[in-house]
Amino acid sequence: MSLPTYLRATPGGTLLAIKLQPRASANEIGEALGDELKIKVTAPPVDSAANESLVKFLADHLGCAKNRVELLRGQTSRHKTVKLHGFTAEEVAALL
Repeated sequence: MSLPTYLRATPGGTLLAIKLQPRASANEIGEALGDELKIKVTAPPVDSAANESLVKFLADHLGCAKNRVELLRGQTSRHKTVKLHGFTAEEVAALL
């Protein structure tokens, strides 16, 4: 099975490339957009609310603690890179 282009295996976890859409009507995982996975959250993009909502949503969706989901890049951008600690790329692909 080939991995989606938005996932990249690294030592200790997996990198997930995301295009975040804040202020959506519901928290949900959308389709792949090129090399990114579209994720929608209801939180507005102010005071890191959308980032915190993204981390909580991914932790809930993957069934792990929030400290295993780390926002590496894109704190003020819609284009984000998240590291999922302790997950293989295959596991993440199956859960998403």
